Amino acid sequence: MASEKPSKPHRRKADVVLSDMEALAVAEHVDAAKQKYGRGQKIRTKSIKDRKLRAGLRALEDKTKEATVQAKNAEILLDNTAGLLEPEHALERTYKVRQDDIRADVAIETAKKGFELKLEGLGPYVCDYTRNGRDLLLAGRKGHVACMDWRDGKLGCELQLNETVRDAKWLHNNQSFAVAQKKCVYVYARDGVELHQLKKHSEATHLEFLPYHWLLASVNTAGILRYTDTSTGQSLQEIPTKLGPPTAFCQNPYNAVLHVGHQKGLVTLYSPNSMRPLVKILPHNGPVRGLAVDRAGRYMVSTGQDRRMAVWDLRMFKELHSHQLHQPGHTLSISDRNLTAVGWGTQVSVYNASLFTHDAASSAVKVPAPYMAWGGAAQSITRVKFCPFEDVLGISHAHGFSSILVPGAGEPNPDSLEPGTNPFETPAQRREAEVHSLLDKLQPAMIALDPNFIGTLDLASDAQRRAERNLDRKPDDKVARLTKRGRGRNSALRRFLRKSGKSNIIDEEKVRAREALKAQNSREIEKMKKTKAEYGPALERFARKGF
Repeated sequence: MASEKPSKPHRRKADVVLSDMEALAVAEHVDAAKQKYGRGQKIRTKSIKDRKLRAGLRALEDKTKEATVQAKNAEILLDNTAGLLEPEHALERTYKVRQDDIRADVAIETAKKGFELKLEGLGPYVCDYTRNGRDLLLAGRKGHVACMDWRDGKLGCELQLNETVRDAKWLHNNQSFAVAQKKCVYVYARDGVELHQLKKHSEATHLEFLPYHWLLASVNTAGILRYTDTSTGQSLQEIPTKLGPPTAFCQNPYNAVLHVGHQKGLVTLYSPNSMRPLVKILPHNGPVRGLAVDRAGRYMVSTGQDRRMAVWDLRMFKELHSHQLHQPGHTLSISDRNLTAVGWGTQVSVYNASLFTHDAASSAVKVPAPYMAWGGAAQSITRVKFCPFEDVLGISHAHGFSSILVPGAGEPNPDSLEPGTNPFETPAQRREAEVHSLLDKLQPAMIALDPNFIGTLDLASDAQRRAERNLDRKPDDKVARLTKRGRGRNSALRRFLRKSGKSNIIDEEKVRAREALKAQNSREIEKMKKTKAEYGPALERFARKGF
């Protein structure tokens, strides 16, 4: 008995339609991936006779297609829309939402990030976060310094220096930090051991650390800007600003140029390669109180004693707009997502990224509505600082430190390939990142307004470079030069006219020379008449000889 063949499954019409729709969706997805992440036209392999080369190119095209599709699929992990507070209706205001309401609606681990440290009698305090946002540094004006892992609540060290502390800054990682004390700057380890004493950084008021160059920069009460290489201990430039004590200090993360605010309302931009400021900006009519630059280096926000908050575009060095505040803002911070926190008096106002949008009519608009607000508890704000990769804003004030939740402030996608910015790094990874950072350290000569000038060709011609060098020189005026040289019958001007008189060409230079000679002769005649009048009729014959 012959075995029966297995019957094929019945294929319904609906299944055929569904498969066609899936194929169409997949084709559209692949086309969108090629359009956004593709490298251009596909390589034509039909005309290639070499079989091995043709197979290799086809395999390469398949890999490229797979990579573009995977990049398109990974877009779900790169959500560009931050989780901001959204009002339910037009009359609701997000700045009226309190921290208790936010902590009640978020996860327990997130709610723990909002806390307050009461440190009475030792303030006012300044604060600073490490580049990965793991550790917090607090420094009180009366000498109290402490560092901690603020997520786990583990205290690193706590010092009582019994000396005035003006500023404190983390260095390349969480293993060391610098403190600007009364006489000079000291470097301490995480466990509180004193490592170095930088005597040249005398009476420093503000500190900044350039992580890619390993440079510690300070500016003191005399307005002198100093640089020190923390990897070698070598002191670099000492630049006198000649504008008195500084009032604000920050760095541009994009090009490592330092911004210094002054009493006269000026903001000067400095590099260790120049003794003069690269750019001078006048954003205020009074002393500058706060400065901040966004991570991309595009915008600078400044506040001054004139109660203005100015937003500048650093690509064109042009003011976009300015707003009037209720009180002078004296501290600023810009988050990874371009949220701007302004501390004024006992209040903190947080503005969203729309602050950097250019609008020609914005100069006539009053203070924009803040995104969030905090304060009012008789706590004088001294510094605000956004925590990297977290929706957290650190606020140091006269009575301690407060950590508040600001939804949408942090960048959720850290770059794991960049040393020192991994929030989840282990001690072994930290040591590895420190070695890589030292090997990739940039030289101070690379600090410029445009960091992309490195590796580019100088396309300027020799004549153009000569013209740029001679911009400050006045053009050579031959007639004026000849007029100053010698007088008499054989003067330089007369010789020039005798030589040029041989030709029949009359140009502007010859006309000016003749006019200069006439003026010179008229002055000589007037001088001779005056001399004869002084000598009198008996001695006037000696006037020409100059007796």
